[in-house]
Amino acid sequence: MSTPLRTLIVDDESLARSRLRTLLGDCSAPGAAVLAEAADGEQALRLLGQGGFDLVLADIHMPGIDGIELVRTVRNMVQAPAVVFVTAHASHAVTAFELEAVDYLTKPVRAERLQQALQKAERFLKDRRSQGLDAQETLLIQDRGRAERVPLAEVLYLKSELKYLTVRTALRSHILDGSLADFEERYPKRFVRVHRNALVARDAIRALEKYDIGEDAEGWALRLHGINEPVVVSRRQLAAVRDALKEA
Repeated sequence: MSTPLRTLIVDDESLARSRLRTLLGDCSAPGAAVLAEAADGEQALRLLGQGGFDLVLADIHMPGIDGIELVRTVRNMVQAPAVVFVTAHASHAVTAFELEAVDYLTKPVRAERLQQALQKAERFLKDRRSQGLDAQETLLIQDRGRAERVPLAEVLYLKSELKYLTVRTALRSHILDGSLADFEERYPKRFVRVHRNALVARDAIRALEKYDIGEDAEGWALRLHGINEPVVVSRRQLAAVRDALKEA
């Protein structure tokens, strides 16, 4: 049996969100587990930044960040969820599919069409998981109006910094909107968690060594190929890091 899709409902009308939740409760495989609801695009982005969603059901016309702008941002996330637009307006269908939405439903939504949309979303996610090697994947980095694709194979480590991730390559650091949990879940063979706020590329590990963490105390840190800066290893993750060194 298919696993229910972890779903976020985004609509500025509470009655619309309630109706959609009720309809989802009547859907069969793959079904949907509604993890959260958002009344606007800004709230939706905060929730999506925490990761863990397979599907977003989004209205288009909302105050502030509308559905179109929301999905443009979602597309750049690591392991972005599938998107289905649910709207009273049919005029944005072309734009929706240009943004690679898996379906476009018009209100009032019929249960049969919603079921079809869930099945499309499930196929979309399965196809994406089966595509190529992650070494061929890239991260889309946007900075001051400039977009750059960074090959995932070049990433040495990722660190969580407030609401963003620092993506470190041998040449420079980048800022990315995303969560460590997404990377850890999607690329367990590529990255190992070394700290609650850091993942390191397994292939980049050069050495594990004692490290002065201040206040006359010592901890552990990793040395990585291509950069001089150490990456601190927490005591909790030390065993996993040692296992990663043995497998290298």
